Amino acid sequence: MSGWPRPAHEIADVIRLYGHGFLATWGPRLSLAQKLVLRALVRCRTAALGGHLERCDNPACSHQRPAYNSCRNRHCPKCGGPAQARWVQAQLDRLLPVPYFHVVFTLPGGLAELALQNPRLLYGLLFCAAAGALRSVADNPRHLGARLGFFAVLHTWGQTLAHHPHLHVVVPGGGVSVNGKAWVHARRLSDGKRFFLPVPVLGARFRRLFLEGLIELFRDGRLEFHGPLRDLARPAHFRRWVRGFAVRDWVVNAQAPLAGPAQVVQYLGRYTHRVAISNHRLLGIDHGSVTFSWKDYRDGAQRKTLCLEAGEFLRRFLLHVLPRGFVRIRYFGFFANCRGESGIQQARRLLEVAPAHLLLPVPPARPETLTRRLLPAGPDLCPVCRRGHMIRVELLPGTARSPPGPLDSRIWIS
Repeated sequence: MSGWPRPAHEIADVIRLYGHGFLATWGPRLSLAQKLVLRALVRCRTAALGGHLERCDNPACSHQRPAYNSCRNRHCPKCGGPAQARWVQAQLDRLLPVPYFHVVFTLPGGLAELALQNPRLLYGLLFCAAAGALRSVADNPRHLGARLGFFAVLHTWGQTLAHHPHLHVVVPGGGVSVNGKAWVHARRLSDGKRFFLPVPVLGARFRRLFLEGLIELFRDGRLEFHGPLRDLARPAHFRRWVRGFAVRDWVVNAQAPLAGPAQVVQYLGRYTHRVAISNHRLLGIDHGSVTFSWKDYRDGAQRKTLCLEAGEFLRRFLLHVLPRGFVRIRYFGFFANCRGESGIQQARRLLEVAPAHLLLPVPPARPETLTRRLLPAGPDLCPVCRRGHMIRVELLPGTARSPPGPLDSRIWIS
Protein backbone atom coordinates (compact mmCIF):
# COMPACT_ATOMS: atom_id res chain seq x y z
CA MET A 1 0.00 0.00 0.00
CA SER A 2 1.34 3.40 -0.87
CA GLY A 3 2.36 5.67 1.98
CA TRP A 4 3.67 2.82 4.13
CA PRO A 5 7.46 3.02 4.42
CA ARG A 6 9.17 -0.31 3.93
CA PRO A 7 11.80 -1.14 6.56
CA ALA A 8 15.38 -1.26 5.32
CA HIS A 9 15.95 -4.67 6.94
CA GLU A 10 13.73 -7.63 7.72
CA ILE A 11 13.95 -10.75 9.84
CA ALA A 12 13.45 -12.71 6.63
CA ASP A 13 16.74 -11.21 5.37
CA VAL A 14 18.53 -12.56 8.44
CA ILE A 15 17.11 -16.03 7.74
CA ARG A 16 18.12 -15.92 4.08
CA LEU A 17 21.64 -14.83 4.87
CA TYR A 18 22.38 -16.88 7.96
CA GLY A 19 19.59 -19.46 8.24
CA HIS A 20 21.58 -22.34 6.78
CA GLY A 21 24.40 -22.01 9.30
CA PHE A 22 21.92 -21.51 12.12
CA LEU A 23 19.99 -24.66 11.26
CA ALA A 24 23.20 -26.65 10.89
CA THR A 25 24.02 -25.77 14.51
CA TRP A 26 20.62 -25.52 16.18
CA GLY A 27 18.40 -27.58 13.86
CA PRO A 28 18.33 -30.76 15.99
CA ARG A 29 17.23 -28.74 19.03
CA LEU A 30 14.44 -26.84 17.29
CA SER A 31 10.81 -27.92 17.42
CA LEU A 32 8.79 -28.45 14.26
CA ALA A 33 6.81 -25.29 15.08
CA GLN A 34 10.02 -23.22 15.19
CA LYS A 35 11.24 -24.65 11.87
CA LEU A 36 7.88 -23.90 10.27
CA VAL A 37 8.07 -20.29 11.49
CA LEU A 38 11.47 -19.86 9.83
CA ARG A 39 10.11 -21.40 6.66
CA ALA A 40 7.01 -19.20 6.66
CA LEU A 41 8.94 -15.95 7.26
CA VAL A 42 11.47 -16.61 4.52
CA ARG A 43 8.68 -17.39 2.02
CA CYS A 44 6.39 -14.50 3.03
CA ARG A 45 5.58 -12.21 0.10
CA THR A 46 7.88 -14.04 -2.30
CA ALA A 47 7.22 -15.93 -5.54
CA ALA A 48 7.11 -19.17 -3.52
CA LEU A 49 3.60 -18.32 -2.26
CA GLY A 50 2.25 -16.90 -5.52
CA GLY A 51 0.27 -13.70 -5.81
CA HIS A 52 -0.92 -11.45 -8.63
CA LEU A 53 0.44 -9.07 -11.23
CA GLU A 54 -0.44 -5.38 -10.97
CA ARG A 55 -0.34 -2.95 -13.89
CA CYS A 56 -0.78 0.81 -14.06
CA ASP A 57 -4.07 1.78 -15.69
CA ASN A 58 -2.49 4.85 -17.28
CA PRO A 59 -2.12 3.98 -21.02
CA ALA A 60 0.96 6.22 -21.26
CA CYS A 61 2.72 4.28 -18.51
CA SER A 62 1.64 0.62 -18.20
CA HIS A 63 4.17 -0.02 -15.42
CA GLN A 64 3.69 -3.47 -13.89
CA ARG A 65 4.93 -5.27 -10.79
CA PRO A 66 4.26 -8.54 -8.95
CA ALA A 67 2.50 -8.53 -5.58
CA TYR A 68 3.08 -11.75 -3.67
CA ASN A 69 0.92 -13.35 -0.99
CA SER A 70 1.70 -13.18 2.73
CA CYS A 71 2.39 -16.24 4.90
CA ARG A 72 -0.24 -15.29 7.51
CA ASN A 73 1.89 -16.78 10.25
CA ARG A 74 1.12 -15.15 13.60
CA HIS A 75 4.85 -14.83 14.33
CA CYS A 76 5.54 -12.90 11.13
CA PRO A 77 6.17 -9.17 11.66
CA LYS A 78 4.74 -8.38 8.23
CA CYS A 79 1.41 -10.18 8.67
CA GLY A 80 0.08 -9.09 12.06
CA GLY A 81 -1.08 -5.57 11.18
CA PRO A 82 -4.49 -6.25 9.57
CA ALA A 83 -5.48 -8.80 12.22
CA GLN A 84 -4.45 -6.35 14.92
CA ALA A 85 -6.56 -3.60 13.38
CA ARG A 86 -9.61 -5.85 13.09
CA TRP A 87 -9.24 -6.85 16.72
CA VAL A 88 -9.06 -3.22 17.81
CA GLN A 89 -12.18 -2.36 15.83
CA ALA A 90 -14.05 -5.28 17.40
CA GLN A 91 -13.12 -4.12 20.91
CA LEU A 92 -14.73 -0.73 20.36
CA ASP A 93 -18.11 -2.38 20.76
CA ARG A 94 -17.08 -4.01 24.04
CA LEU A 95 -15.76 -1.00 25.94
CA LEU A 96 -17.44 0.34 29.06
CA PRO A 97 -17.50 4.00 30.20
CA VAL A 98 -15.37 3.36 33.29
CA PRO A 99 -11.67 3.76 34.09
CA TYR A 100 -9.47 0.93 32.81
CA PHE A 101 -6.40 -0.43 34.56
CA HIS A 102 -3.35 -2.24 33.20
CA VAL A 103 -1.90 -5.05 35.34
CA VAL A 104 1.21 -7.10 34.51
CA PHE A 105 1.86 -10.55 36.01
CA THR A 106 5.47 -11.75 35.61
CA LEU A 107 6.98 -15.20 36.17
CA PRO A 108 10.22 -15.39 38.19
CA GLY A 109 13.36 -16.24 36.22
CA GLY A 110 13.76 -19.86 37.32
CA LEU A 111 10.17 -20.69 36.42
CA ALA A 112 10.59 -18.96 33.08
CA GLU A 113 13.30 -21.48 32.19
CA LEU A 114 10.96 -24.35 33.04
CA ALA A 115 8.27 -22.69 30.93
CA LEU A 116 10.55 -22.93 27.89
CA GLN A 117 10.58 -26.70 28.32
CA ASN A 118 6.82 -26.91 29.01
CA PRO A 119 5.36 -23.90 27.19
CA ARG A 120 1.81 -25.10 26.69
CA LEU A 121 1.37 -26.20 30.30
CA LEU A 122 3.09 -23.32 32.08
CA TYR A 123 1.82 -20.52 29.86
CA GLY A 124 -1.67 -21.93 30.36
CA LEU A 125 -1.06 -22.07 34.10
CA LEU A 126 0.09 -18.44 34.01
CA PHE A 127 -3.29 -17.43 32.57
CA CYS A 128 -5.20 -19.50 35.14
CA ALA A 129 -3.21 -18.22 38.14
CA ALA A 130 -3.44 -14.55 37.13
CA ALA A 131 -7.16 -14.78 36.39
CA GLY A 132 -7.82 -16.72 39.58
CA ALA A 133 -5.93 -14.15 41.65
CA LEU A 134 -7.88 -11.22 40.21
CA ARG A 135 -11.24 -12.92 40.60
CA SER A 136 -10.66 -14.20 44.14
CA VAL A 137 -9.37 -10.87 45.45
CA ALA A 138 -12.19 -8.93 43.72
CA ASP A 139 -14.82 -11.31 45.10
CA ASN A 140 -13.77 -10.42 48.64
CA PRO A 141 -16.19 -7.76 49.99
CA ARG A 142 -13.32 -6.07 51.83
CA HIS A 143 -11.71 -5.21 48.48
CA LEU A 144 -14.52 -4.93 45.91
CA GLY A 145 -17.19 -7.58 46.34
CA ALA A 146 -17.95 -7.96 42.65
CA ARG A 147 -17.34 -10.19 39.62
CA LEU A 148 -14.71 -8.75 37.29
CA GLY A 149 -14.44 -8.89 33.52
CA PHE A 150 -11.04 -8.58 31.85
CA PHE A 151 -8.80 -9.96 29.15
CA ALA A 152 -5.15 -10.99 29.17
CA VAL A 153 -2.44 -11.04 26.49
CA LEU A 154 0.63 -13.25 26.79
CA HIS A 155 4.05 -11.80 26.03
CA THR A 156 7.18 -13.93 26.33
CA TRP A 157 9.83 -11.35 25.43
CA GLY A 158 11.68 -8.34 26.71
CA GLN A 159 13.11 -5.50 24.64
CA THR A 160 16.36 -7.40 23.98
CA LEU A 161 14.45 -10.58 22.94
CA ALA A 162 15.39 -12.33 26.19
CA HIS A 163 12.81 -14.82 27.48
CA HIS A 164 10.55 -12.89 29.84
CA PRO A 165 7.06 -14.46 30.12
CA HIS A 166 4.40 -12.13 31.49
CA LEU A 167 0.74 -11.28 31.07
CA HIS A 168 -0.71 -7.89 30.17
CA VAL A 169 -4.14 -7.77 31.76
CA VAL A 170 -6.67 -4.99 31.16
CA VAL A 171 -9.35 -4.60 33.83
CA PRO A 172 -12.30 -2.18 33.97
CA GLY A 173 -12.53 -0.31 37.25
CA GLY A 174 -15.39 -2.19 38.84
CA GLY A 175 -17.59 -5.23 38.34
CA VAL A 176 -21.01 -6.79 38.53
CA SER A 177 -22.36 -7.41 42.02
CA VAL A 178 -22.73 -10.99 43.24
CA ASN A 179 -26.53 -10.90 42.78
CA GLY A 180 -26.13 -9.39 39.31
CA LYS A 181 -28.36 -6.41 40.08
CA ALA A 182 -25.85 -3.56 40.37
CA TRP A 183 -22.53 -2.31 39.10
CA VAL A 184 -19.93 -1.97 41.84
CA HIS A 185 -17.60 0.91 41.04
CA ALA A 186 -13.94 0.74 42.02
CA ARG A 187 -13.30 2.59 45.23
CA ARG A 188 -11.92 6.06 44.80
CA LEU A 189 -8.35 6.32 46.04
CA SER A 190 -6.92 9.49 47.49
CA ASP A 191 -3.96 9.68 45.10
CA GLY A 192 -5.95 8.57 42.05
CA LYS A 193 -3.03 6.45 40.86
CA ARG A 194 -3.14 3.16 42.72
CA PHE A 195 -4.88 0.00 41.55
CA PHE A 196 -8.32 -0.50 43.08
CA LEU A 197 -7.31 -3.94 44.40
CA PRO A 198 -4.42 -4.38 46.89
CA VAL A 199 -1.39 -5.32 44.79
CA PRO A 200 0.53 -7.14 47.59
CA VAL A 201 -2.49 -9.37 48.24
CA LEU A 202 -2.86 -9.92 44.49
CA GLY A 203 0.80 -10.92 44.15
CA ALA A 204 0.62 -13.37 47.06
CA ARG A 205 -2.54 -14.97 45.68
CA PHE A 206 -1.00 -15.22 42.20
CA ARG A 207 2.09 -16.94 43.64
CA ARG A 208 0.03 -19.43 45.64
CA LEU A 209 -2.25 -20.40 42.73
CA PHE A 210 0.62 -20.83 40.31
CA LEU A 211 2.72 -22.98 42.66
CA GLU A 212 -0.29 -25.12 43.58
CA GLY A 213 -0.95 -25.71 39.89
CA LEU A 214 2.74 -26.45 39.26
CA ILE A 215 2.84 -29.05 42.04
CA GLU A 216 -0.28 -30.70 40.63
CA LEU A 217 1.31 -30.92 37.17
CA PHE A 218 4.40 -32.53 38.74
CA ARG A 219 2.34 -35.08 40.65
CA ASP A 220 0.51 -36.00 37.44
CA GLY A 221 3.85 -36.57 35.69
CA ARG A 222 3.12 -34.02 32.99
CA LEU A 223 6.25 -31.86 33.32
CA GLU A 224 9.44 -32.38 31.34
CA PHE A 225 12.90 -31.53 32.66
CA HIS A 226 15.95 -31.17 30.44
CA GLY A 227 19.48 -29.83 30.71
CA PRO A 228 20.26 -27.97 33.95
CA LEU A 229 16.75 -28.73 35.24
CA ARG A 230 17.05 -32.49 34.83
CA ASP A 231 17.54 -33.12 38.56
CA LEU A 232 14.15 -31.56 39.30
CA ALA A 233 12.50 -34.75 38.10
CA ARG A 234 13.33 -36.13 41.55
CA PRO A 235 10.51 -35.32 44.03
CA ALA A 236 12.85 -34.19 46.81
CA HIS A 237 14.74 -31.82 44.51
CA PHE A 238 11.49 -30.49 43.06
CA ARG A 239 9.98 -29.76 46.49
CA ARG A 240 13.12 -27.93 47.59
CA TRP A 241 13.17 -25.93 44.34
CA VAL A 242 9.51 -24.90 44.62
CA ARG A 243 9.98 -23.94 48.26
CA GLY A 244 12.49 -21.30 47.16
CA PHE A 245 9.84 -19.56 45.03
CA ALA A 246 7.25 -19.73 47.82
CA VAL A 247 9.25 -17.37 50.04
CA ARG A 248 9.90 -14.77 47.31
CA ASP A 249 7.71 -11.83 46.36
CA TRP A 250 6.33 -12.20 42.82
CA VAL A 251 6.20 -9.16 40.58
CA VAL A 252 2.73 -7.75 39.90
CA ASN A 253 2.61 -4.21 38.51
CA ALA A 254 -0.55 -2.15 38.25
CA GLN A 255 -0.64 1.10 36.33
CA ALA A 256 -2.80 4.16 36.88
CA PRO A 257 -6.23 4.33 35.23
CA LEU A 258 -6.09 4.72 31.47
CA ALA A 259 -7.90 7.77 30.14
CA GLY A 260 -11.05 7.31 28.08
CA PRO A 261 -12.42 4.39 26.04
CA ALA A 262 -10.88 5.65 22.78
CA GLN A 263 -7.41 5.87 24.28
CA VAL A 264 -7.87 2.43 25.81
CA VAL A 265 -8.46 0.94 22.35
CA GLN A 266 -5.39 2.63 20.96
CA TYR A 267 -3.29 1.55 23.92
CA LEU A 268 -4.44 -2.06 23.84
CA GLY A 269 -3.61 -2.36 20.17
CA ARG A 270 0.08 -2.31 21.07
CA TYR A 271 -0.27 -5.46 23.15
CA THR A 272 -2.26 -7.79 20.95
CA HIS A 273 -1.04 -9.23 17.62
CA ARG A 274 2.65 -8.46 18.12
CA VAL A 275 5.75 -10.52 17.56
CA ALA A 276 8.93 -10.30 19.59
CA ILE A 277 10.44 -7.58 17.38
CA SER A 278 9.27 -5.52 14.43
CA ASN A 279 11.25 -5.14 11.23
CA HIS A 280 11.45 -1.38 11.81
CA ARG A 281 13.66 -1.96 14.84
CA LEU A 282 16.37 -3.64 12.75
CA LEU A 283 19.20 -1.20 12.06
CA GLY A 284 21.77 -3.33 10.27
CA ILE A 285 22.60 -6.84 9.05
CA ASP A 286 26.25 -7.35 8.16
CA HIS A 287 29.41 -9.28 9.03
CA GLY A 288 27.39 -12.06 10.63
CA SER A 289 25.68 -9.73 13.12
CA VAL A 290 22.28 -8.09 13.56
CA THR A 291 21.92 -4.64 15.13
CA PHE A 292 18.57 -3.46 16.45
CA SER A 293 17.15 -0.75 18.69
CA TRP A 294 15.57 -1.28 22.08
CA LYS A 295 14.18 0.74 24.97
CA ASP A 296 15.86 0.52 28.34
CA TYR A 297 12.99 1.09 30.77
CA ARG A 298 15.38 0.96 33.71
CA ASP A 299 17.06 4.04 32.28
CA GLY A 300 14.04 6.24 31.61
CA ALA A 301 13.01 4.35 28.44
CA GLN A 302 16.14 5.52 26.66
CA ARG A 303 16.48 4.26 23.09
CA LYS A 304 19.62 2.12 22.77
CA THR A 305 21.16 -0.27 20.25
CA LEU A 306 22.23 -3.89 20.63
CA CYS A 307 24.39 -5.97 18.28
CA LEU A 308 23.97 -9.76 18.35
CA GLU A 309 25.59 -12.53 16.36
CA ALA A 310 23.05 -13.60 13.72
CA GLY A 311 22.67 -17.09 15.14
CA GLU A 312 22.05 -15.71 18.62
CA PHE A 313 19.51 -13.27 17.21
CA LEU A 314 17.57 -16.10 15.51
CA ARG A 315 17.83 -18.25 18.65
CA ARG A 316 16.32 -15.49 20.78
CA PHE A 317 13.61 -14.81 18.22
CA LEU A 318 12.56 -18.47 18.17
CA LEU A 319 12.25 -18.55 21.97
CA HIS A 320 8.94 -16.79 21.48
CA VAL A 321 7.32 -19.21 19.04
CA LEU A 322 4.17 -20.44 20.77
CA PRO A 323 2.89 -24.02 20.60
CA ARG A 324 0.58 -24.66 17.69
CA GLY A 325 -3.00 -23.69 18.50
CA PHE A 326 -2.09 -21.95 21.76
CA VAL A 327 -4.43 -19.00 22.42
CA ARG A 328 -2.47 -15.94 23.57
CA ILE A 329 -5.44 -13.55 24.04
CA ARG A 330 -8.01 -14.79 26.54
CA TYR A 331 -11.16 -13.27 28.02
CA PHE A 332 -12.50 -13.79 31.54
CA GLY A 333 -15.56 -12.96 33.61
CA PHE A 334 -18.21 -10.96 31.83
CA PHE A 335 -15.73 -10.43 28.96
CA ALA A 336 -15.58 -14.17 28.27
CA ASN A 337 -16.47 -15.12 24.70
CA CYS A 338 -18.37 -18.18 25.86
CA ARG A 339 -21.01 -15.80 27.21
CA GLY A 340 -21.41 -14.07 23.88
CA GLU A 341 -22.41 -10.46 24.45
CA SER A 342 -24.60 -11.24 27.46
CA GLY A 343 -21.93 -10.25 30.00
CA ILE A 344 -21.14 -6.96 28.26
CA GLN A 345 -24.84 -6.25 27.77
CA GLN A 346 -25.47 -6.86 31.45
CA ALA A 347 -22.68 -4.47 32.44
CA ARG A 348 -24.01 -1.79 30.06
CA ARG A 349 -27.51 -2.19 31.42
CA LEU A 350 -26.28 -1.76 34.97
CA LEU A 351 -24.22 1.27 33.93
CA GLU A 352 -27.22 2.66 32.02
CA VAL A 353 -25.31 3.21 28.81
CA ALA A 354 -26.22 2.25 25.24
CA PRO A 355 -23.73 0.60 22.89
CA ALA A 356 -24.05 3.44 20.39
CA HIS A 357 -22.60 5.85 22.94
CA LEU A 358 -19.39 3.82 23.04
CA LEU A 359 -18.54 3.97 19.35
CA LEU A 360 -15.90 6.62 19.78
CA PRO A 361 -13.23 7.27 17.15
CA VAL A 362 -9.67 6.35 18.00
CA PRO A 363 -7.62 9.57 17.93
CA PRO A 364 -4.83 9.27 15.33
CA ALA A 365 -1.42 9.12 16.99
CA ARG A 366 0.64 8.89 13.80
CA PRO A 367 0.09 8.25 10.08
CA GLU A 368 0.47 4.50 10.70
CA THR A 369 -2.41 4.41 13.18
CA LEU A 370 -4.20 1.09 13.48
CA THR A 371 -7.50 2.43 12.18
CA ARG A 372 -5.88 3.27 8.86
CA ARG A 373 -5.40 -0.44 8.25
CA LEU A 374 -9.18 -0.91 8.44
CA LEU A 375 -9.92 1.40 5.54
CA PRO A 376 -11.01 -0.30 2.31
CA ALA A 377 -7.91 -1.08 0.29
CA GLY A 378 -8.13 0.87 -2.95
CA PRO A 379 -5.70 0.76 -5.87
CA ASP A 380 -2.24 2.12 -5.11
CA LEU A 381 -0.92 5.14 -6.95
CA CYS A 382 1.56 4.15 -9.64
CA PRO A 383 5.12 4.73 -8.33
CA VAL A 384 6.38 5.62 -11.82
CA CYS A 385 3.94 8.06 -13.42
CA ARG A 386 2.18 9.12 -10.15
CA ARG A 387 -1.05 9.48 -12.14
CA GLY A 388 -2.42 6.05 -12.79
CA HIS A 389 -3.35 3.37 -10.28
CA MET A 390 -2.10 -0.17 -9.96
CA ILE A 391 -4.79 -2.76 -10.72
CA ARG A 392 -4.74 -6.55 -10.72
CA VAL A 393 -4.45 -8.07 -14.16
CA GLU A 394 -3.20 -11.64 -13.63
CA LEU A 395 -2.85 -14.30 -10.95
CA LEU A 396 0.65 -15.67 -10.25
CA PRO A 397 0.83 -19.30 -9.03
CA GLY A 398 3.37 -20.32 -6.41
CA THR A 399 6.70 -21.29 -7.93
CA ALA A 400 8.05 -23.68 -5.30
CA ARG A 401 7.21 -25.41 -2.03
CA SER A 402 10.68 -24.88 -0.61
CA PRO A 403 12.05 -21.58 0.73
CA PRO A 404 13.81 -19.34 -1.81
CA GLY A 405 17.52 -18.77 -1.51
CA PRO A 406 20.39 -21.07 -0.54
CA LEU A 407 18.48 -22.96 2.19
CA ASP A 408 18.12 -26.69 1.66
CA SER A 409 14.42 -27.58 1.84
CA ARG A 410 15.20 -30.90 3.53
CA ILE A 411 16.56 -29.23 6.64
CA TRP A 412 13.19 -27.64 7.43
CA ILE A 413 11.50 -30.96 8.12
CA SER A 414 14.41 -33.02 9.44
